[in-house]
Amino acid sequence: MIDASVAALVQYAVDKGLIEECDRTWAENRVLGALGISAYDRPETVPAMELEEILKTLLDDAEARGVISGGVTERDLLDTELMGRLTPRPSQVIGEFKEKLAQSPKAATDWFYGFCQDTDYIRRYRIARDVKWVTPTAYGDLDITINLSKPEKDPKAIAAARTAAQSGYPKCQLCRENEGYAGRMDHPARQNHRIIPITIDGQDWFFQYSPYVYYNEHCIVFNGRHVPMKIDRSAFRKLLDFVVQFPHYFVGSNADLPIVGGSILSHDHFQGGHYTFAMERAEIEKAVSFPGFEDVTAGIVKWPMSVIRLRCADDGRLVDLAEKILTAWRAYSDPAAGIYAETDGEPHNTITPIARRRGDQYELDLVLRNNLTTEEFPLGVFHPHQELHHIKKENIGLIEVMGLAVLPSRLKSELSQLADVLVQGGDLRADEAIAKHADWVEELKKRYTFTADNVMDILHTEVGRVFARVLEDAGVYKCTSEGRLAFERFINSVK
Repeated sequence: MIDASVAALVQYAVDKGLIEECDRTWAENRVLGALGISAYDRPETVPAMELEEILKTLLDDAEARGVISGGVTERDLLDTELMGRLTPRPSQVIGEFKEKLAQSPKAATDWFYGFCQDTDYIRRYRIARDVKWVTPTAYGDLDITINLSKPEKDPKAIAAARTAAQSGYPKCQLCRENEGYAGRMDHPARQNHRIIPITIDGQDWFFQYSPYVYYNEHCIVFNGRHVPMKIDRSAFRKLLDFVVQFPHYFVGSNADLPIVGGSILSHDHFQGGHYTFAMERAEIEKAVSFPGFEDVTAGIVKWPMSVIRLRCADDGRLVDLAEKILTAWRAYSDPAAGIYAETDGEPHNTITPIARRRGDQYELDLVLRNNLTTEEFPLGVFHPHQELHHIKKENIGLIEVMGLAVLPSRLKSELSQLADVLVQGGDLRADEAIAKHADWVEELKKRYTFTADNVMDILHTEVGRVFARVLEDAGVYKCTSEGRLAFERFINSVK
């Protein structure tokens, strides 16, 4: 059976174009070496197997023979090594990408995205397990995802990482040094990972896909140097340079301050892809103008967060105006609106920018952010408030800002448990896992009659509505007459 699975894995690599037919024996020996197998009898007929099944069979056998001790982390380290031994070298991948790029940017990204799935860097079978739905709201259709594709650390990995010698290599999971890295118990293996060099604003950056793919063609664009996130004129220039080169993609940056930034602030990077978010579909609520930039179309977007949209055929003009708005916002305080540029010397104001093409024009969305904390809101005034933490407590980063909720994996089982209690009856507060949802569910019971047929649809809808409230909490200017007047005060202050 193991011989058949080895042969099937090599056949998969041939079928996907990762290796040539003449590489077959070499590839078989590479796989056998990784598995610690010294004898092999190639079967006359290679069984038809899906990649997930092939890898599971090989990993189960390796665990049974003591090559690995088990657990998702060790299994991931080994199956990535197996796939890495069948993945073409970086120079080959870059050469193929450049050939496709000569045809069109879309041809290049289509090929590279498929390649990253074929090498199992993007694990299709795990992505398929994510729970996804769409919730209509006053702001448009919001995307909701319960993320199941990013594996939780298993206890063995946590224990091993605690006792292992600390390594500073690679410096983080975004560094270019991850390409080909064997990994360890506290750092994922990346032997099957490939990156594409690009130049933006005259600097050496790299292009890759996210292994977790929260949306279609979810890519990461990152600095070749390990330097912190920074929103400035150069960041706007880089974003627009990227959409010049890849006009079918959007690209955006997390903010550069804690609480309102992403999970990795230590390495300058952007996220992009081939997807239309609800924020992009949102219309201009009120047109505005900026002195000296009458050629730039500008407006406040109808969105729960505070978004200024700029559009112009000259991308340089967008960079100039975006810098002016950022400079003004960094220093702007409005105590009547609860906005303070700094307290005790700590800066609070920054921007989450997103760039895209609209036909022959360039578009830049500037989302105003503020990370002020108070005794009442210790995690952030413009952050999900405490009553919403049972659904979403984490930072509101770029992806959420645009209208896609990335919710914790715990919610899948918790919503299932809630559904059972709502239909069959029971004490919501008796189970610690779902007690946190009790107040929310008690309110829902006043508005709905739950049945086995409708309970999950209702819970999904209401989770989506909670996410809309999360975005409202994160907005520095609220969608009220007072909030919009305060928003306009800032816009009028930009000179």
